[in-house]
Amino acid sequence: MLTELEVLLPSSHPAFEEVNHTWTPLYKRKCSFSPEIFRQVMMNLIRNPNINSNHLFRADISLEAPFTENFQHESEMHPRLTHIEGFNLKTVIGVISIHYSFFDNEPRSIKLERTAQHLLAVLGKHGQGSAAGYIKRVNHDIILPQATVQNTYARLKKKYARTLIDGWVETTDPGKHVFEDLNIAAFLIELWADTDKDNPSPGFVDIGCGNGLLVHILLEEGYNGWGFDARRRKSWATYNQRSQDNLHEYILIPSILQSRSDSENASIHNGLFPKGTFIISNHADELTPWTPLLANLSESPFMMIPCCSHCLSGARFRAPPPTPSSSAYASLVSWVSKIAKDAGWVVEKEMLRIPSTRNAALIGRSRELPFDAVDVFDLVQKYGGAAGWEDNALKLVTGNTRGH
Repeated sequence: MLTELEVLLPSSHPAFEEVNHTWTPLYKRKCSFSPEIFRQVMMNLIRNPNINSNHLFRADISLEAPFTENFQHESEMHPRLTHIEGFNLKTVIGVISIHYSFFDNEPRSIKLERTAQHLLAVLGKHGQGSAAGYIKRVNHDIILPQATVQNTYARLKKKYARTLIDGWVETTDPGKHVFEDLNIAAFLIELWADTDKDNPSPGFVDIGCGNGLLVHILLEEGYNGWGFDARRRKSWATYNQRSQDNLHEYILIPSILQSRSDSENASIHNGLFPKGTFIISNHADELTPWTPLLANLSESPFMMIPCCSHCLSGARFRAPPPTPSSSAYASLVSWVSKIAKDAGWVVEKEMLRIPSTRNAALIGRSRELPFDAVDVFDLVQKYGGAAGWEDNALKLVTGNTRGH
């Protein structure tokens, strides 16, 4: 159990003693977890300061090495070694305290006190959770290093964010959509750099591209590609001419479902793309479960970020839960992952750092089965069939605009 927060007076004796520096204690509280848990939680907070404040991005560790009496280091950074009074690693009762070494031009303030309060609360909460056996259920940065994507995101944000937000013409929240798509663009840029080191991609296609922002950003960054949606968005006209020329109104009716009249309709796309075209399906709703199947038909890699749950007919439905306690979103992610795996894909999963709870990215860029070993039509039947897809797709032309 965590005890109540104890406020320390400015005259309190500090636990930290260091030559030429005066440390000022602010708060402390007793805790019942071990020093090892404290170390693990503290190191996580050091590596991820954004946990304590969303104004912080991340921490780059300049030096990390075990300490010994004969401590030596080869880093150009000279570490400050601080002695901590009364800290015994053998005890299971620890005390968490927050100290500051104030700058002369910024003394103690309410703002800094609140930061310390929050840090102490987070440290206590995470430590108590670890002691109780909590296991993190969501892991980030599985496919790409956090710093690699964040550096690219920071560059894109600085380059585009203000202009895009100021020029937003949709009724949706500009901040959420701009920062979300800048982050997805950063992830794709680094994913492609990791995947296509020696073989340049023939380009990308964003199916169900909505406001077209992701297409616009990628085009601005020099990538070749295009996007389409069932209906034009107001945003399209605000982009430069190249982006406008690469955003199109199409209704997608997969080639294996098309009738003769469909194939002759210029407003209908058959879902076949040049081999190797990277297929993006970002909150594409009805097109989400079709994404790995279209990727098979075109022999192309893909990334899909599921959002709302639809079956292969385009109708709304609740995906079967993999476990009794699975949420609707977890069930959808599991279901479309299974479709992709049955289609022969090695499915990689990354939880993106975007301002959305629908942030699971499923990537297919390598195969477990050759393309000709999978009958896509049979697979469609296995997962409930697609009867009614054409009618449901045509309704999108007059339906409500999705948030994407």
